[in-house]
Amino acid sequence: MIECRDLTKKYGDLYALDRLTLKLEQGDVFGFIGPNGAGKTTTMRILATLLNPSWGEASVCGHSIYTGSKEIRRSIGYMPDFFGVYDDMKVIEYLEFFAAAYRIKGPERRKKCDQVLELVDLGYKRDALVTSLSRGMTQRLGLARVLLHEPQVLLLDEPASGLDPRARIEMRELIKELRGMNKTIMVSSHILPELADICNKIGIIERGKLLFNGTTEEAIKQVRQKHTFVVAVGNDQNDLAAKTIGAFPEVEMVELAKDGQSVKVTLRGGEEDGAFIPERLIAQKFKLRAFKEEEIDLEDVFMGITKGITN
Repeated sequence: MIECRDLTKKYGDLYALDRLTLKLEQGDVFGFIGPNGAGKTTTMRILATLLNPSWGEASVCGHSIYTGSKEIRRSIGYMPDFFGVYDDMKVIEYLEFFAAAYRIKGPERRKKCDQVLELVDLGYKRDALVTSLSRGMTQRLGLARVLLHEPQVLLLDEPASGLDPRARIEMRELIKELRGMNKTIMVSSHILPELADICNKIGIIERGKLLFNGTTEEAIKQVRQKHTFVVAVGNDQNDLAAKTIGAFPEVEMVELAKDGQSVKVTLRGGEEDGAFIPERLIAQKFKLRAFKEEEIDLEDVFMGITKGITN
């Protein structure tokens, strides 16, 4: 559905996008991660045929960005991070205006507007003025607008930007619903844990270069050099358990928590399975209270792969 090959955008000596290559299949939800100025918006604007690259090739739904801009615009829904709205219009009037621009006519226009309003849970606001909507509602209205012509590909640039926690959750659930409709979605966001919950693929970009492209599991595997586990035993014996575990040949480092309630255990390189830890502790009559592998989330992955450099 989306394919980029050596996609590059230069401004003078500055590379806003440096030989970006990626491929998304139908139904993929691709989380595009990177600091401000990394090249996320530039990529989306090129794919939306709103910006020409310096060189390289990209296609959307089989159409080249150079020769098939009209076909691409019919196939995509592009939602920028900030977009203007017509404050003196009602919500339903706003959608009908854009539906008319998409050449949706007659009774079908009103039907389609009502359908997208229900999808984004704004049906009860259909007769409210756009200016009366909250930031979260305005974002959902913007998403409703790009869904009017039933695009197969969605380009969502920071859809959760500036939203409160409840509005972010609502936006996340809405993207999940769109994923269930087999849409191909490219979504950029700084709310990294939420991307992990909705995306089957992620890309990490910095200074215009795509540093990683794959699944979240593959990213975690790349960042995780050694496996770490958290152990807790009963009867205030965590200090003794730490000394016991430290003697195991598979263990590289043991660290007792400051409150003394748990022990952090790091295995030596090449060791992955920590199941021997609770087995041996139980065999030595310790009462095991907790045992789990220390989790690495998307923020840890981002910090591990990027260097914190922006253009």
